[in-house]
Amino acid sequence: MRTEHALRVGDARDLVIPTESVDLVVTSPPYPMIEMWDDLFRDLDHEISEALDAGDGDRAFRAMHRVLDSVWSELDRVLREGGIACINVGDATRTVERTFQTYPNHVRITEAFRERGFVSLPGILWRKPTNSTAKFMGSGMVPTNAYPTLEHEHILVFRKGGPRSFEPHSSARYESAYFWEERNRWFSDLWTEIRGVDQRLASESRERSGAFPFELPYRLINMFSVYGDTVCDPFWGTGTTTLAAMVAGRDSVGYELDSELIEAFSDRLRDLPAFSREVLETRLDSHETFVERVGADELGYSATHYDFRVRTKQERDLRLYEITGVESTETGYSVEHHPFDADSRG
Repeated sequence: MRTEHALRVGDARDLVIPTESVDLVVTSPPYPMIEMWDDLFRDLDHEISEALDAGDGDRAFRAMHRVLDSVWSELDRVLREGGIACINVGDATRTVERTFQTYPNHVRITEAFRERGFVSLPGILWRKPTNSTAKFMGSGMVPTNAYPTLEHEHILVFRKGGPRSFEPHSSARYESAYFWEERNRWFSDLWTEIRGVDQRLASESRERSGAFPFELPYRLINMFSVYGDTVCDPFWGTGTTTLAAMVAGRDSVGYELDSELIEAFSDRLRDLPAFSREVLETRLDSHETFVERVGADELGYSATHYDFRVRTKQERDLRLYEITGVESTETGYSVEHHPFDADSRG
């Protein structure tokens, strides 16, 4: 199996992607009213500069989201019927003109997608790792002006139209299955075990991109797409969504304004085959631990490609693919995958 990954320097408000050619969007936009993104938003719309300079937080919030609205309209165009959009976003807390408040980014983005006809699906809260010992802010130990620390982000999930249809007994769909115990963990609406950003990121790149952990897009890609699908990230950053798509065996396309971030991506691919094998081994080892805990006799089916039992009929043909080679192309990268079956495990 070979997957293709296109990387493009450009504005996400004008995607050069064919209409209805994308199966899944996984992205994390710049968060309105988070100060690290102020300069980016100022460059995109002079009204935002005027509002921030005037101390008008509500006006700046509205103007920043109007910039993002153009991207959501493009995603509506490129997503296929039944396609899924997963938007990772955090709300903002900020003091403007001596008034502290929360700016509810997840609410505003939900409204934008629903206005475009998307169906809202249950979303996920994930708790970001923090080294802070402070669990509240404001007036400390004295009521009533303390307030909670914002330690979670939202993964908003939207579907374009009705549920996606597949050919009966689609091999790509059944090979793309996840384990029963993964289903129970991944499809919870609260993720508390996601850890930090891939340490191979340079600190400068991390600060410029607000990168999210690899596990986050990797789960979402496995949850909402199948082998052969195309995943799009219009706010590419350091390329974590593309990296996850590579390891998951999906095609991808990413857009990023900062050409230096795209140029630095090759550094993340140096040990990609080994990293791919590590991710797959972890999943298989975790399942084998599950089998030992519940007992093989309690599981109803034998896996087709592995020497272990699985709980459900839908898991029988599950098949993982490891990365065996990466080549640069004119548009990005081409990745070769081989089945990671019982015979290929060391």
